Amino acid sequence: MTAIDADAANRLAREIAGSVVGPGDDAYDQARRVFNGMIDRRPRLIARCVNEADVATAIAFARDHALAVAVRGGGHNVAGNAVVDGGLVIDLTRMRRVEVDPARRRARVQGGACWGDLDAATQAHGLATPGGIVSSTGVAGLTLGGGIGVLRGLHGLTCDNLAGAELVTASGDFVAASPDENADLLWGLRGGGGNFGVVTTFEFALHPLSGVVSGPLDYRYSREFLGFYDEFVDTIPDEFSCDLVLRRSQEGEPLATLLTCYCGEAGSAVRVYDLLRTRFSPLRDEAAPRSYVDAQRLYDQISPWGWRNYWKTNAMGGLGHSAITAVDEIFAAAASPLSQVQLEHLHGALHRSAPGSSALNFAGAKYNLLVNAKWTDPARDGDNVRWARDGFARMQPHLSGGAYPNYLFQETRERVRQAYGDETYDRLVALKDRYDPANFFRLNQNIPPSGS
Repeated sequence: MTAIDADAANRLAREIAGSVVGPGDDAYDQARRVFNGMIDRRPRLIARCVNEADVATAIAFARDHALAVAVRGGGHNVAGNAVVDGGLVIDLTRMRRVEVDPARRRARVQGGACWGDLDAATQAHGLATPGGIVSSTGVAGLTLGGGIGVLRGLHGLTCDNLAGAELVTASGDFVAASPDENADLLWGLRGGGGNFGVVTTFEFALHPLSGVVSGPLDYRYSREFLGFYDEFVDTIPDEFSCDLVLRRSQEGEPLATLLTCYCGEAGSAVRVYDLLRTRFSPLRDEAAPRSYVDAQRLYDQISPWGWRNYWKTNAMGGLGHSAITAVDEIFAAAASPLSQVQLEHLHGALHRSAPGSSALNFAGAKYNLLVNAKWTDPARDGDNVRWARDGFARMQPHLSGGAYPNYLFQETRERVRQAYGDETYDRLVALKDRYDPANFFRLNQNIPPSGS
C-alpha cells in the first residue's frame, strides 16, 4: 500500500465494528481466496463486516474512493465474483447468524452464512428449506442465483422459498423486501443476483423434513445407460432427486454416477432404489438412510477448493438419440480426467411455481446441463476452456430456454439476456434503474441499467 492507501484503510478500520485487511497483512491471501483456483485477484482492501452498519459504511467508502466492489458470502461462485482486482471486497463471512421460528416455519439468515449453518439450525427443529448440495456454499449467492437442490421436486428452487430480505443499496439505504413491501424487489432477488444491493438478511419458508435416503451410485458408462436415465427420471416422484454426472474413476474408467436423495417415506424410497439396482448393476452403491444434515455434506469433496474450473451451462430438453450422441462425444473428448458432464433433472414443484414468480428461466426444461471443466495445472488452461466451449457448442441444437445464473462464468450482456429471457431481463433492468442506476454493483451476472 502507499501511505495514502494506508491512511484510507485506517480510517475505514476505525469506522466499522469489523476489521479491514489489505496487502501485506497476514490474513490477506486467505481472505482473497475463493473456490475457483483460476481466480487470483488482489483487492485493495477487504472490509470484514459484522453488521448492516458496517456494510453501509463500506459501500460509502467505496463510492467516495471510486473503488469497484465485490460482495463475498461463501466465495463459491465459479466466476469469482466474490473478489475484485484493485477494489473493495465487502466480506460478510462474519455475519452468519441463523434464527429459526419453528412455529411460523421461518428462518432468518445473515448474508455470510453457508448452507451447513442453515441446515444445522433448521434441522434442530425438523425443518428445512431447499438449498445446495455442498455445505460450504454461501446462502446468499445460491439464493440470489436461483438455488438447485435435492428438495426441488417437493418445494422448488431456493429462491422460490425466499419470503423476505433486507439489503443495503448503493446509496446506503436500508431496504426491506417482502410480498407486502417492495414486492417487485423481492421478485428480482429471486434469481436476479446481486444487482440491487448487498443482502444482509434472508428470510426463508421452512418445511417439515426428517431423515432421508441418499448417496451416489456408480455405473459403468454407456450410451444405453444415458437412455435408461432419461426414461427413469420421467417416472420418479417429487420426493426423489436424481442427477447424472459423467466422470472418470481414479483409474481413468468412464463412469455414470447418479447423485440421489429421497426425502420421504422409507418404504417408497426402497421401491425407487430397486429400479436403479435391477436393469443396470451399480459398481458402487452408497445410497443409505442419513440425517438431512449429513446428506447435505455428502458431496463436499466432489470439487475441492483450489481446483481450476470453467463451466458452460444451459437448460435443455430430453435425451433423444442425437443428444445422446453429442453428450457421448463431449465426454470422450474431455481434456482433463477431472472434468465432468452433468445433467440436473428439473421436475415437480420446480415447474409448478407460478409463472413469473422468480427471475429464473427453466420453463419447459427437463435438465440443467453443465459442461464442467476441472483441472489443476495452469499450463492446461487453454485446453480445458476450449473443451468446455467446444462441448457447449456441440450441444447447441439440444438446448432450450434459459441458463442457471449460478453456473454462468464471465458472460456477455447478450448471454445474460438470453439466460433470463427478454421479458424477464427487461423487468430486471427496470429494477436496476430504480435501485442501482449507476451500476455500482456490477461484479455479478450484470444487468446494466437502461441507457448504458
